[in-house]
Amino acid sequence: MGSWALLQCGIRPLPNNISLNPIPRAIFPSFHSYHVVRRTSFPTPNPWFQPRATSLGRVGWKSRANEGHTEVETGGDEFDPGAPPLFRLADVREAIPKHCWVKDPWKSMSYVVRDVAVVLGLAAGAAYVDSWAVWPLYWFAQGTMFWALFVLGHDCGHGSFSNEPKLNSVVGHFLHSSILVPYHGWRISHRTHHQNHGHVENDESWHPLSEKIYKRLDTITRTLRFTAPFPLLAYPFYLWNRSPGKSGSHFHPDSELFQPTEKKDVITSTLCWLAMAALLVGLSFVMGPVKLLKLYGIPYWIFVMWLDFVTYLHHHGHQDKLPWYRGQEWSYLRGGLTTLDRDYGWINNIHHDIGTHVIHHLFPQIPHYHLIEATEAAKPVLGKYYREPERSGPLPVHLIGHLISSLRNDHFVSDTGDVVYYQTDVKTRGASPAPDPKEGS
Repeated sequence: MGSWALLQCGIRPLPNNISLNPIPRAIFPSFHSYHVVRRTSFPTPNPWFQPRATSLGRVGWKSRANEGHTEVETGGDEFDPGAPPLFRLADVREAIPKHCWVKDPWKSMSYVVRDVAVVLGLAAGAAYVDSWAVWPLYWFAQGTMFWALFVLGHDCGHGSFSNEPKLNSVVGHFLHSSILVPYHGWRISHRTHHQNHGHVENDESWHPLSEKIYKRLDTITRTLRFTAPFPLLAYPFYLWNRSPGKSGSHFHPDSELFQPTEKKDVITSTLCWLAMAALLVGLSFVMGPVKLLKLYGIPYWIFVMWLDFVTYLHHHGHQDKLPWYRGQEWSYLRGGLTTLDRDYGWINNIHHDIGTHVIHHLFPQIPHYHLIEATEAAKPVLGKYYREPERSGPLPVHLIGHLISSLRNDHFVSDTGDVVYYQTDVKTRGASPAPDPKEGS
């Protein structure tokens, strides 16, 4: 089963002394030093990428799919999402009010207390009532709250929870271990994701398959990867076995995910994970495995589905094709601008506005409770590179259509080219019919 998990490629993380908070300029010198990225990676003429004028007053590019596949355009005549922006990361930073960068550990802890209280209250209430009229509602509610706990632990991993690394580590281990996530193992691989977002090969989360890798997939793996709901169950297998073509586990200190200096951190997180697993085994003897399955097991898988659902839609499923980059075309800013904000209705507050994702990707050190204000302040600078999310009803059922449509159409990218777009395998698409999310809107 691990072979179909996430199907993404990562790279060895940066040294341990490089954190996400803040991202050092030395890693990305172009943050403050460029307005236009020079396009030097395409030979001329190039049959895959043909120049065309854009409203930004520069050369944009049109991507053509391989022979036998659907042609893909990068956007309309007025805007090319793959063209380098005229603004700098510093311009976006300067537009965000200074107080949005302030981390309040007391406020952060208040969210932890709130969420833990709700989790315990839901479990106690469901165990007391113990009725099949209540269990399905409990599973959805508790699985959603497990996801909320993950998001708070995610803030700890970024250092946006507080300025105290020890506090971040203690709270992060408590929250993530309780839902069977190895805190440091995940934190390090997630750091790699943020430092390489939008890069075809180097991104660590839901990045595209190259056509060569895609064609090597067996039928079962391909079906599981591109047929809902199977991709929404991938996260635990990714933690154990990473992705095809990549070795390493989030639990093993010698995994190529980690640097030698990070071994102690990984061992600590793995031991915390094992302690939680042992606690669950003990509880199964005390209350019985069926009761534990109803109280914890099913909510855990609902949490996994939330995690895969949300993280996938942060990078896929927009009505317009968005670029992925390689080589000199990639930059931290351009990669971050391919991220999408999503509206989850009532769930926005429950999962701490994680759907406000563009600014989070550019500046992961901003606390979640300032993301909405920071996004509004940055929109005038981002312009068309910011894509307004489709408004949700109380529950984000509209996003299910976007997910299925993306799984149906976004299969692989070209093996060559430094600005590429998803292409569709007609055979895989035919095996997984899905409604167009635009229909009925």
